[in-house]
Amino acid sequence: MESERIQLNVRITKETSAKLDEIVEYYQQGLKLGRIYKGDVLTDIVEKSYEVMLKQKKLNRRYI
Repeated sequence: MESERIQLNVRITKETSAKLDEIVEYYQQGLKLGRIYKGDVLTDIVEKSYEVMLKQKKLNRRYI
């Protein structure tokens, strides 16, 4: 079951957009799953970053 989606409208620099295009191309070549969309790549990046953040928070709580 796919979760509900929302649309985000954001302004980014041309440089950031070019980097995103390059990342999408990298995903496209590496995954061989067909067409990869920017939204899918951004979702993956956010999910992975969120996991890293949670691990860091958990580690920080251990040492307090």
